[in-house]
Amino acid sequence: MPLIPLPVRIMVLGLLVSALVISGCSKSDAVSKSSASPPPPEVSVVTLKAEDVTITRELPGRANPSLIAEVRPRVSGIVEQRLFEEGGMVKAGQPLYQLDDATYSADFASAKASLVRAEAIWKSAELNAKRSAELVKIDAVSRQDDENAAAALEQAKADVAVARANVERNKVVLGYARITAPITGQIGKSAVTAGALVTANQPAPLATVQRLDPMYVDLTQSSSELLKLRQELQAGIMSRPNNMPVTIVLENGTRYSHEGKLNFADVTVNPDTGSFSVRITVPNPDNILLPGMYVRAIVGSGVRENGILVPQQGIARDPKGNTTAMVVGKDGKVEVRKVKVNRTVGDKWLIDEGLAVGERVIVEGLQKAKEGKPVTVSPAAVSPAAVSPAAVSAPAAPAATAPAKS
Repeated sequence: MPLIPLPVRIMVLGLLVSALVISGCSKSDAVSKSSASPPPPEVSVVTLKAEDVTITRELPGRANPSLIAEVRPRVSGIVEQRLFEEGGMVKAGQPLYQLDDATYSADFASAKASLVRAEAIWKSAELNAKRSAELVKIDAVSRQDDENAAAALEQAKADVAVARANVERNKVVLGYARITAPITGQIGKSAVTAGALVTANQPAPLATVQRLDPMYVDLTQSSSELLKLRQELQAGIMSRPNNMPVTIVLENGTRYSHEGKLNFADVTVNPDTGSFSVRITVPNPDNILLPGMYVRAIVGSGVRENGILVPQQGIARDPKGNTTAMVVGKDGKVEVRKVKVNRTVGDKWLIDEGLAVGERVIVEGLQKAKEGKPVTVSPAAVSPAAVSPAAVSAPAAPAATAPAKS
């Protein structure tokens, strides 16, 4: 076996020693790194503040005309002409139909002739009465003849009054032969054409006139919500200004450009649905709202003063329905807080109990936060929709029945 030279053996030994030293240093560095504690997890928080919140309720309803009138004939006759354009605007008193009025014109002429005859008799009776009054003074006629002349005068006056009334009556009947619009509004299609026979006060209307500006929106609201609102108002939790906003949402989900105004609320609750009716008046200058259209109305109910709003992702709910929030204390540690929520505010919860102004609620990084452990805090980004959370939309109540969508 050949001998290894001494310089080579010294070099190999040096290499082995260097490798052992390097290995030992690596192990010590790994041990020191594993023994160091990890940094606290980073979470995003929102700092709670007090603000006035308008409580609103989204209710289903139907649009109805503010005025509606069915056109019916008041006399019988044959329709000679239709005097309006179907679907157009008509004004109160505008002629709509012309009936054959030959018979009514003849009756009117006969009534006027009867009036002329009665007036002539009245004039003759008046002259006789005057003459008799002069003759009775010189005993040229008997007192009885004088009294008969005076009575004949009074009877002639009464006959003239009857004749005049008959003329007015026949004039009115003749006017009914021209059927006019009872109100100003938009008229629908005609149910008859020229040549049709119509009868006085028939059940079927000839046409319908509707006033579409403004429009009514009839809504249904749960009576339980009304009771809760009254309790909150009595307790001073909420206040109710005189003019609450009403926003109309159309069938396609777009918001109507004109705001409505609360007209009245019915005082009777429907025993089948447990709801009552609410009427809203809405301007409709462009005729966008049509009778029978299904809409939804966001109706203001009251104002919660100094309300506290928390993003929905910051509130957790367990299987039993209990709600909690993770709060970062002044010491930087996480605390689990039981809270009581009232209703949703868009993407936020309205808080009744459990949280105070100035506290920091975790909204991001909840899975990394542990109760009693410190965390690194950063402010959460605020979405544009959450900048002005003044409107609260309550969840739909099961008692309120939405009208079927046509």
